[in-house]
Amino acid sequence: MEKSRNQLITEKSIRLLQQNQYTSHVDSRLTKTEMKNWIEGFFAVKVEGINSSRVASKRKRRSKLSLNSTSIKKMIARLRANYFIPLFIN
Repeated sequence: MEKSRNQLITEKSIRLLQQNQYTSHVDSRLTKTEMKNWIEGFFAVKVEGINSSRVASKRKRRSKLSLNSTSIKKMIARLRANYFIPLFIN
């Protein structure tokens, strides 16, 4: 199962980097515990907390067909002091 899809770069996520919080899209089937364990194992950091939310899917219309795009889950991981993820811009 694909864990992390991509880093989310918005004005808010850049502000959160200053508070040692990292934002990304993740697989919508993951739980907070699975996200935490994956981040700690993959990046060798200690996670203090995880906030997650589902981003609402958008309805797309093509001719007479109406399609729903898949929903995406957004994760904000708060790391303990003195830990950071080098792939993200600080």
